[in-house]
Amino acid sequence: MTKIIAISNEKGGVAKTTTTISLGAALVGLGHRVLLVDLDAQANLTLALGFEPSESESTSSNIMLDNAPFLSARRKTDVENLDLIPSSSRIETSEQFLPVRTNYTTILKRAIASETNLSYDYMLFDCPPALGAITQNALAAADLLLIPTQAEYFSAYALRNMMTLVRRIREEDNPGLAYRILVTMLDNRNRTHRNIHDQLRSTFGEGVFNAVIEIDTKLRESSIAGLPISHYKPGARGATQYQVLAQELVEYVKETENKQAAR
Repeated sequence: MTKIIAISNEKGGVAKTTTTISLGAALVGLGHRVLLVDLDAQANLTLALGFEPSESESTSSNIMLDNAPFLSARRKTDVENLDLIPSSSRIETSEQFLPVRTNYTTILKRAIASETNLSYDYMLFDCPPALGAITQNALAAADLLLIPTQAEYFSAYALRNMMTLVRRIREEDNPGLAYRILVTMLDNRNRTHRNIHDQLRSTFGEGVFNAVIEIDTKLRESSIAGLPISHYKPGARGATQYQVLAQELVEYVKETENKQAAR
């Protein structure tokens, strides 16, 4: 079974795309096959993997708007066992055209379900910094919502709206949706960062990953180079921390599967 993870936060600049590509590559490093899906009109994930959005004949927008087969937009990346469904600016029109359709929040879920040859262990959605139709589709299709957040006031405050959306998606489309918060861009020298990090753990408990991602300029450089951090600078702190996150995620998935099997 493919585990589907939506990576989303209404707040921009919290390392959603960095987390998508870095976690995806770290999972590949653990022996898994991974598909990354760019659902953001800015197409930063597409660019970070060395693709030009305007040159892609088929993108995630064709899946969302034209009912194209889910894997028809798939592209191989330079990293073995790491594939990509790219994005383009056209997907932004989904926010205008999808809500007039019947059952529009499950278009992505149904597209994935119709694929008979989905040979991936993990699928990661890079969502836009908004809680509209695209993000709702991602959450309706996902097993887990991973919420990257900085240990800063505005980023932490945005979690309120995310939690409201999680409750709605559980009620309407996906009762099994779980979530985990990932603290990113952490500066342990900053007292405010430490305090908010502690508050997040106190508030959400096991809902916060033990792994944290600290500030690392090599992560930004890797995007410019068109490579995941694990392939750009495998010895960098960011590479190591995303490896720790990947291991924690795999353990979480195993525990979840064992609990479900025991029921």
